[in-house]
Amino acid sequence: MKLGVFTVLYQNLPFEAMLDKLCEMGVEAVELGTGNYPGNSHCHPDELLDSPEKIQSFLRAIAQRGLTISGLSFHGNPLHPNKAFAAQSHEVWRKTVQLAERLEVPVVNGFSGCPGDHPGAKFPNWVTCSWPPEYLEVLDWQWKEIVIPYWKEESRFAQSHGIHKIAFEMHPGFVVYNPETLLKLREQVGPVIGANFDPSHLIWQGINPVEAIKKLGKEEALYHFHAKDTYLDQANIQVNGVLDTKHYSDILNRSWTFRSVGYGQDEKAWKDMISALRAVGYDYVLSIEHEDMLASMDEGLGKAIALLKGCLFKEPLTEMWWA
Repeated sequence: MKLGVFTVLYQNLPFEAMLDKLCEMGVEAVELGTGNYPGNSHCHPDELLDSPEKIQSFLRAIAQRGLTISGLSFHGNPLHPNKAFAAQSHEVWRKTVQLAERLEVPVVNGFSGCPGDHPGAKFPNWVTCSWPPEYLEVLDWQWKEIVIPYWKEESRFAQSHGIHKIAFEMHPGFVVYNPETLLKLREQVGPVIGANFDPSHLIWQGINPVEAIKKLGKEEALYHFHAKDTYLDQANIQVNGVLDTKHYSDILNRSWTFRSVGYGQDEKAWKDMISALRAVGYDYVLSIEHEDMLASMDEGLGKAIALLKGCLFKEPLTEMWWA
């Protein structure tokens, strides 16, 4: 496995300065945002697609530092009921696929998206309960009329450009938010759909990341991995549960908070996740995503790198000599 970083935390640094900084910190791979929510400060599809020379210079800067690109990330909502928002997300998605083909990047990361609750809706509607019964009607309409048709068409587009791994982050607020919904879409669309496995969004839902890794690994549906942690505030959870709409900055009153690796779950939990990844045959990148209100970018990322370096397996498996 390789250790990588989702570079958006250093979006204010120029591209090559960002690469130099990560090299100095011991990183082996970069995940690059191409627009929508992550922005495109380090990887602008329009600029690169219009210039073969810029693509060669871009790739050369990465290769000269001994780095690889683990994935291109377009995180948006192409299913948004606001047509302008959806169109922008869709455009970034398609250009990301085309750029991944040109850069020979095998994985494109993003969100599944979430529609509204009827054709005239203005905002997405994330259904989380089965009663009153109209919620199930909304959910059925979303999947049959919007989600499945869109991703069937877009999976064909991706594969026509040589991209056979669309990795969805299982993120609440979108129709794919846990292993069950990911596999539901994969069953309808095909094996081009897989996971950009981010344990931070699963932990607060009450999902055991190790068991989720084993489930998706058995289905050969693990395509990318985000290393991000979540702290669970049990005192607040015992009063209000895990569904929490307070701003992320309200740390003392929230039920859960994103943290640097090792500051939500302990080192043993991360070793268990990495062991599970190895057991199911995942041998790709762990891409650190830094979103910690209690640590600076440099210090939070540095601590995550230090912990994960001590947990990762770098050598190939040897023959089982003891049995």
